[in-house]
Amino acid sequence: MNKKVTEYIEKQKPPQKEICDKLRKIILKTFPKINEDMKMGVPWYEGMYYIVGLKDSVNLGFSVKGLKKEDIGNFKGEGRLMRHLKFKDVKDIDEKHIIKLLKLVDKKAECGSCYK
Repeated sequence: MNKKVTEYIEKQKPPQKEICDKLRKIILKTFPKINEDMKMGVPWYEGMYYIVGLKDSVNLGFSVKGLKKEDIGNFKGEGRLMRHLKFKDVKDIDEKHIIKLLKLVDKKAECGSCYK
């Protein structure tokens, strides 16, 4: 686990802290060897996923670069490269659904925060 990511999560207020921690654990459980780093001030996972604590929620971001339109429909937002899921309470987290989406993006998407 990345020390700076741990510090970022520890600085969050409840319930954002608990939501960030749970999402991080889901990502790391799904991809035990994934590179976890701080980028643009928030936790990033190999340019494919991010976690950001906001004022009243937490967004889990996903790369949608290269996904089909029907796959992109699983996410919120209007981004061309990245979209997200929004969580206001730890009870809102459906771990099985998140794992399904993490694996979909891992299999079909390209890096959304990489510039070529």
